[in-house]
Formats: sequence, structure tokens, C-alpha cells
Amino acid sequence: MLSKKNKWTGERLETFVSNESMIEHLHRYALAKDFVGDLVVLDIASGEGYGSYLLSKEAKKVFGVDIDDTTIEKAKKKYTSPNLTFLQGSTSSIPLKNNSIDVVISFETIEHHDEHELMIKEIKRVLKPKGILIISTPDKAQYSDIPKYQNPFHVKELYEQEFKDLIIKNFNYQVFMKQQPIYGSVIINEKSNNDKWTSFKGNYQNINASMFESGMYIIAIASDASLHNLSLSNSFWTDKNLIFTNIVEEIKSSIRYKLGHTILTPFSWLLQTFRKWKK
Repeated sequence: MLSKKNKWTGERLETFVSNESMIEHLHRYALAKDFVGDLVVLDIASGEGYGSYLLSKEAKKVFGVDIDDTTIEKAKKKYTSPNLTFLQGSTSSIPLKNNSIDVVISFETIEHHDEHELMIKEIKRVLKPKGILIISTPDKAQYSDIPKYQNPFHVKELYEQEFKDLIIKNFNYQVFMKQQPIYGSVIINEKSNNDKWTSFKGNYQNINASMFESGMYIIAIASDASLHNLSLSNSFWTDKNLIFTNIVEEIKSSIRYKLGHTILTPFSWLLQTFRKWKK
């Protein structure tokens, strides 16, 4: 939930933000933490810096790189660690040496510009021969087309196959995953090794079931070295307090609530005045 002092523009996730976007981003970094232990890491488009800081708890060295000078200076002051360095740079001009990075992290970055091939070329330049890229982006169909939504900060979004083609073209090995924000419940079979998930939707009148397939975001793990030993399981992020907060905020933002609040405010003021007068 946002305070009146801090207003989120939607361009960069910041730590005063507590919403669905926070869950999406933190879940991605939770995934990435398993890949960076005692390695040299680049977090490209590091923004506010919280992600680079989280990675630094596991990694040998983390470079957080962002295009905005002011953002970098704030990150340097907010997050200090001996193995964490923030640098100004861009996806098309990364201020690091060739073959110097073990793992590159790029979450929700590629859709903010149209230099996709150049970005991948730069990432491959700084990656070691057996280095790994973990990158995510929204699927244009699920994120924009279906809900008829246009993010003002996105320059060129990719459809799922376009994104996959870009990764497959530039890396010998790839693993693709999908991420979908949900509000709900999870039932887990402790003895099952089946990683398939069933998705349920419905209400008091009807319930429909389907295999979980579509996701608003696509996450790729890519490398020129084999990923056959990669072990990934389905995962979920849970936060009951945030779900309740979002429901309250959604109600408060509705036209009915705002109209009712406007109508009832004068009566509330009169009631408080009467109570004071009665005392």
C-alpha cells in the first residue's frame, strides 16, 4: 500500500510499494538466488537496487547497472555491501569487461526499449563462455492484448514465440517458464513427483478446471553450456496480508465507494460535531 508521501509512477518498483508487482518481482529474484551462489553477477537495469542487494547475500560479487544516474546514486546510499557495486550504464553499453560475469539477471527490462538484439549481444559479451542468463518479460498477448492494456513505459513488447525465438537464436540451451500472479490457495501432494499444476476458476454456481499453461510473464534461463543438470520445481509466493490489503484498496478505488464516501462525509462530520457538543 502506498503512503500519500510516496507515489509510485509504475516505471520502477521501489520498496515503499506493496502490491502485486512487488510479489512478481520478488518471486523472480527468489528463483535467481539459487543460481548465483559464490558467483559474479550482473543485475542489468537494477533500478532501485533491492534486487541486486538480495542477490549479494548469496553471490561472490554483484554489479547493479542502470541507465539513470540519479537512481544509481540513491542505490549506492541505500544498499551498501563489500560485494555490491552500482554503475551507470545501459543494456546496449554495459560498463564491464568481456567474459567477466557468471550470471546475468534481466527482469522486466527488454520491453522498455527496442534494441533487443543489441542487448543480447552485450549480455553475451560480458558473460563467461559457460555463463547463464536469467531473463523475464511480459507476454504481449496476456499482458496487453487480452486485457486491452497499454503500459506507457513499454516501448516494444514481445509475444511469447518472439521472445523464445530471440533466446533460441542466441543461446545453445534454454529452459522456459511461465509466471502468473494469482490470489488463491495451493494444495500439494507430499508424495507426488508430478510437477504439473491444475488451475481452478469459478464461483458458488460453477467450477472449471484446466492445466496451468498460460502465464502473463515468460522467464528464460539460457546458456551456451548444457543445462541438463538444471533442477527446477514449480513454486509459489504467498502473502495473506498483501491479498487483504489489495482487496481493501480495490474497494476504495471503486466508483461506488468514492460516491458513497463523498455523500456520507458531511454526515460523518455532523455526527462528530454532535458528539463533541454532547460532551
